[in-house]
Amino acid sequence: MATNHKVRPRRNETGERLIRRFTRKIKKLGLLEEVKERRYHTKRSDAKRRAKQRAIARRKKKEQKEKKNTN
Repeated sequence: MATNHKVRPRRNETGERLIRRFTRKIKKLGLLEEVKERRYHTKRSDAKRRAKQRAIARRKKKEQKEKKNTN
């Protein structure tokens, strides 16, 4: 699990915007997903299956992006 992450308020930044920025940072780092995954025990085979599905989805997304950029 990752370490604590801090977001310092910028000049004239509202509290809502600060929280939104923090939430975006946490999602980008994948911490929220990691916490949800660690909440319950998953069988190793299920974890492998899920990882494989994610890899396939990433590859498809990357191919779509490359295809879009070439056109």
